[in-house]
Amino acid sequence: MTTEPSASNPVLTEEQLSRLRSFGRAVAVEVGDTLFRVGDRSYDLVLIDSGTIDIVREATRDSPELIVAQHGPGRFLGELNLLTGQTVFLTARVTSAGVMHRISPDSFRRIMSEDPELSSILLRSLQARRTLLQGTASRSIEIIGSPLSSASLALRTYAARLELAHHWFDADGAAGIALMQSAGVEASELPVVLLGSDVLTRATPGHLAERIGLSYARPSGEQVDLTVIGAGPAGLAAAVYGASEGLDTVLLDATGPGGQAAASSRIENYLGFPNGLSGSELTGLASVQALKFGARIYSPCTVTTLDSRCERLRVVLEDGTEIHSRAVVIATGARYRALPLPRWSDFEGAGIYYAATEIEARAVAGQPVTVVGGANSAGQATLFLAERGSPVCLVIRGADIRAEMSSYLVDRLLADPRVTVHTRTEVTAIDGGDSLESITLTNRATGVSSALPNTGLFCFIGATPATEWLTGVESDENGFLLTDTRLDAAALGDTFASLGRAPLPFETSVPGLFAAGDVRHGSMKRVAAAVGEGASAVASVHRAIGVHP
Repeated sequence: MTTEPSASNPVLTEEQLSRLRSFGRAVAVEVGDTLFRVGDRSYDLVLIDSGTIDIVREATRDSPELIVAQHGPGRFLGELNLLTGQTVFLTARVTSAGVMHRISPDSFRRIMSEDPELSSILLRSLQARRTLLQGTASRSIEIIGSPLSSASLALRTYAARLELAHHWFDADGAAGIALMQSAGVEASELPVVLLGSDVLTRATPGHLAERIGLSYARPSGEQVDLTVIGAGPAGLAAAVYGASEGLDTVLLDATGPGGQAAASSRIENYLGFPNGLSGSELTGLASVQALKFGARIYSPCTVTTLDSRCERLRVVLEDGTEIHSRAVVIATGARYRALPLPRWSDFEGAGIYYAATEIEARAVAGQPVTVVGGANSAGQATLFLAERGSPVCLVIRGADIRAEMSSYLVDRLLADPRVTVHTRTEVTAIDGGDSLESITLTNRATGVSSALPNTGLFCFIGATPATEWLTGVESDENGFLLTDTRLDAAALGDTFASLGRAPLPFETSVPGLFAAGDVRHGSMKRVAAAVGEGASAVASVHRAIGVHP
C-alpha cells in the first residue's frame, strides 16, 4: 500500500524526475536497509526509482511502532528538517529492493537556489509533511509538565514555535502519570522530555535544542558575511534578504524564532493578507523562507558579547563560541514589561502570560481573563480570547482607548458583548494559590477598587530594549540604539572619518553594526515596519562590506 498522491506527496513529471536525478547519485538498496533513522544528525533527500520504502515512527514507552507512510517509484523521501537541521525523528526502511537516487544536503541546497520549479514543489511538500507529522509522529518528542509551570510553558512554546512534532502530557493527568512511572521520573524533575530511550529531566528549550541539533554547533571562529541577532520580523527579514542575495548568513535567537510578533494571535493589517494571519504563522513562514535561501537559524542561542576591535565583528555566544562576521544586524527587539506587584513571579506561566496563542487560550478556556495594555497587541489578544469563550476585561491606564490602538480594533472591541473595557484603570493586586485566581482593579480617577475572579492575566504594557549585553554602542536614555542621522557627529569621533563616509542607513556608531526593528530608536513598532527595516538594513550591509547583489 503506497501513500496516495497529495500536497505532501506530489506526482512529478518524467522531466522533473530527470532534473531531480541530476542532483544525486544512484545506489542499489536491499530489503531491510535503513536509509535514515531516528537521531541522525543529517540525511539525504532520496528519490525512489524502483522499490518501496516504509517511513516508521519507532515505538516509544507508551505507543507501538507505527508506519506513517509508504513510498514507491517516483516519490521522494524527506521532511522539513532537511532545511532546519533538526535531527531525524522518523526511520526509513527498505521493504522491497530497488534503486534510489541520493541527493546530499549540499546538492539539496543547490536545488533550492538553482531550480525554482523543483524548489517550489519540494518546499510545499516538506511543509505539508511537517503539518501532517504534528499528529502522526508527535510521539517522537514527548513532553511531560505542569500547565501551571513557567518552565513547562517555555518548553511548549519553543516546541510550538519551531513546529516540532511533539506530544504534550499533563503531569497531573492519567496518561502523564503513567508515562512518568514508565520513564522512572519524579515530579521534582519536571518538565521532562522523552526522546526515544533518552530522558531529559528539568528540561529547557536549550537542552532540547542541543539534543535535536538546533543549537549552534560550528567550530569557534567561523567566518561569515552576516550575523543577524534576533529572529523577530526584522531579523527574519534581514536573514531572508541577506541569504537570498548571496551573503553567508547566520541567524541567532535567544528564545525562538518569531519575537513578540509570534505572540500576536491575529494580525489583520499586514499587507497582502486581507483575512489576517497569526504572528506565529507569519514568522513560521518567514523562517522557512530564510532557510530556503541558505540562512542558518540557531535557537535558543544567546549572544553575550560583541567585540568591534577585530578586523571582523566578533560575536561571542554564551558558551564562549565565537563567530567572526563582516557585518552584524542587531534585531533583538524588546523584552516584556511586568507590573510591580507582589507574587508576580509566582504566577508567571501559571495565570500570568505575555502572549495570547492557542497554548495560553487552552489554559484559560471559558474562564474570566484580563488583558492589560492599550496598543494593538492588547486589542488583538482581547478579541482572540473572547472568540475562544472567555469573558475579557481590557484594562487601559490612559483615558482614551483610541490613543494607541487602530480604529478597526477599537470598533470591534466596543461592539463585542464579551469584552468590558476599563479606561483610567490599573491592576493593583493579584492573588491565588498555585495559580492565579483573582485580581484587583483600581480606577485611577475615582480611587475605587474591586476584586474580580480571574484565571488569566495577559500583560501587553510594552517592553524595554534587549541591549543590556551591548557595550560601546551609542543609544538613547532608554537603551534604544541610535542609527544614521540620529547619531551625534561628535560622538562618532574618528571612527567613520577614517572610512571616508558617514554612517549608512540603519548603521550604528560602530561601523558594520546595524540595528533594525523595535530595538532601534525611532522605529514604528509595527510588524510591517520591522520587516522593511530588516530588508533595508541589508541594503546598507552590502554597501558597507563592498558586496553588491
